[in-house]
Amino acid sequence: MVELAGVLFMAQGEDALAALREALKVSPENVPLRLHLAEMLVGQGRYDEAEKEYRQGLSLAPGDDRFKLGLAHAYYQQGKNSAALVIVEELIKRHDSPARAHLIYSRLLLRAGDVERAVRQYKRAVEIDSSATDAELATRLGIRTGGDEPEGEVVDGRVRSSWEQGAEESPADVERPKVTFKEVGGMEALKDEIRMKIIHPLAHPDLYKAYGKPIGGGILMYGPPGCGKTHLARATAGEIKAGFMAIGLHDVLEMWIGRSEQNLHAVFEQARRNRPCVLFFDEVDALAASRADMRTHGGRHLINQFLAEMDGVQASNEGVLILSATNAPWHVDPAFRRPGRFDRILFVPPPDATARGEILRVLTRGKPVQDIDYDHIGKKTDGFSGADLKAVIDLAIEAKLREAMRDGVPKPLTTRDMLAAAGQVKPSTKEWFATARNYALYSNQGGTYDDILKYLKM
Repeated sequence: MVELAGVLFMAQGEDALAALREALKVSPENVPLRLHLAEMLVGQGRYDEAEKEYRQGLSLAPGDDRFKLGLAHAYYQQGKNSAALVIVEELIKRHDSPARAHLIYSRLLLRAGDVERAVRQYKRAVEIDSSATDAELATRLGIRTGGDEPEGEVVDGRVRSSWEQGAEESPADVERPKVTFKEVGGMEALKDEIRMKIIHPLAHPDLYKAYGKPIGGGILMYGPPGCGKTHLARATAGEIKAGFMAIGLHDVLEMWIGRSEQNLHAVFEQARRNRPCVLFFDEVDALAASRADMRTHGGRHLINQFLAEMDGVQASNEGVLILSATNAPWHVDPAFRRPGRFDRILFVPPPDATARGEILRVLTRGKPVQDIDYDHIGKKTDGFSGADLKAVIDLAIEAKLREAMRDGVPKPLTTRDMLAAAGQVKPSTKEWFATARNYALYSNQGGTYDDILKYLKM
């Protein structure tokens, strides 16, 4: 059996895996074979299969650290952070704790945002075993592989870059959208609010200046995902022929302390240079989260920077129109709701029956259709978001394509096709309303979520 194992250790690929499994059928309690199979599976990125083998190995050898560490690594790779923590926290408590346990723990802490402790665990791993150096992890933590921190101010293991370096570089581009409100189905009340807050001030600047009303400001849109918040923001820019900057998390957030604030400053400066400009922040709750919920100072610094930029502390925001969208307004810091910042908080509900019909008309534009009763389909798709309706169109088209390939003759979409597709799609908004309902009932200070209660008829 030892000779067979030696041959198998040199084998590679699927044949090797198959041979290992066959060998384990003959000798299911062979610990070295079980360990090698698990390690080969890890090498191929098959972490779920490796997890099973490591667990089986632990049942054979409960005290074997190799199986414990392998299982923790497999858990980490699959995002099963809690399960991985249970294993490594037990291992690092020992006086002879293995270096690899500290490395895995460091990665888990980094994933959780606890960079300071992650740095300590990484350094502890290198102290135990100098060969445990991990250049990729050290770089992410702001530590040189030789053990020295990089030049510059080091805070919690991360580098605070100077604001002078690349301060004028913006991570986002300025678009010139061609879509207008005509391409946005329904949402008439929201369009009116945006006209009053954004469009009319640009169309009648003298009138607004006569009343001392500045041209600019912010609107926070919230509601279930897929209901057109981003599309409405882009159409707003197209309506006034303004620049449009869509800012996502990847445009702002960075590992190094100070860089996120720098990126945010650069975004606002770019918008100021291209005014009038609509600055749209998607998933704004991640950039403007409640400071009371934060454990790290880095997040608080970013929020303070965001507030300062919105207030125009260093430069005027005249002509910069700030729109933002979130699915979780209850996680946004209350300071952002103050007048002068996001002083309009608008609920974007799922489209009503009329709007659903309009959205379907827009989505089928340019596609082969025949006598579609959009209003009837709109009534049959209660609770559907714009994204759900797009899924309906996609399913209907796929069904037609299958028919065309079978019959050799393309046929147009009909009402029946659309209704059949709608029956396969479940409204994605129900889960959101289940959560929103609780906030509207029990955390509705000031009536912020009255629109949700009104929509739910409560």
